[in-house]
Amino acid sequence: MKYMNVGSAEINASQVVLGCMRMNEKTVDESQSIIETAVNNGINFFDHADIYGRGASEELFGQALKNSEIKREDIFIQSKAGIRKGMFDFSKEHLMTTVEGSLKRLQTDYLDFLLLHRPDALYEPEEIAETFDLLKSQGKVRYFGVSNQNPYQIELLNKYLNVPITANQLQFGPAHTGMIDAGFNVNMLNDAGINRDGGILDYCRLHNITIQPWSPYQVDLGQGLFIKHPDYKELTQTLNEMAEEKGITLEALTIAWINRHPANMQPIIGTMNLDRITAIAQGADIQLSREEWYKIYLSAGNTLP
Repeated sequence: MKYMNVGSAEINASQVVLGCMRMNEKTVDESQSIIETAVNNGINFFDHADIYGRGASEELFGQALKNSEIKREDIFIQSKAGIRKGMFDFSKEHLMTTVEGSLKRLQTDYLDFLLLHRPDALYEPEEIAETFDLLKSQGKVRYFGVSNQNPYQIELLNKYLNVPITANQLQFGPAHTGMIDAGFNVNMLNDAGINRDGGILDYCRLHNITIQPWSPYQVDLGQGLFIKHPDYKELTQTLNEMAEEKGITLEALTIAWINRHPANMQPIIGTMNLDRITAIAQGADIQLSREEWYKIYLSAGNTLP
């Protein structure tokens, strides 16, 4: 497993994150095995959100971690806040309440990272800055980030924040390549040339913000996994053949493909399967060649100008 800083946070974080959204489907004992398997394979960074399993995922994680011999200070726990039923809410009252709830469920005194969960159109950056300052001064959150935000949304926050944005969660994978398609097709009159995110990839690189790709195996939230999608048979075949040559799984190779990008991303995997966690972790140690990276990109149906 390779380790990295997350944004300006000079920490020893694993380059693969275990996302715990589906942990609510497990028992405490199963959750403990999942956490221990991750740690035994070098994964020391865990991603949560208050809405995952309506809080049950955090609760199971907290109890499982307590039952294990893993020390709290040896891992990094990240959670997200801001999504409510029928709305987004970045108000100070909601964020403070959410953090308190997450800390209680996770049975910890602090979060290593707190991310704003998707953009709230009604957010007031001054209020967010006040909230972040308070959480940091109280020792309840060490670092802060966002998810699914574009450059100007982050710029507006940064005008008022006294703490840096360290991470931005964005969907990215071999079947979801919008962040790089537009860069290939600058000034082209095709769909791939449409800049849908304001150049967030280069922005994050310029401002030392770590991109945390979520759902790397999906086309999008509506179309599901690319390995089951009829439009991505060539991609799946290419990945399978290359993975077999390297003695790893397709899932591990996908992580290697993401990590080959010089942006130094930190992909999030969501599996709760012990064997898959073990297999995917190997992807962090695989270095793809330029030729291999482009072969995978083109096999997803992409073209180069």
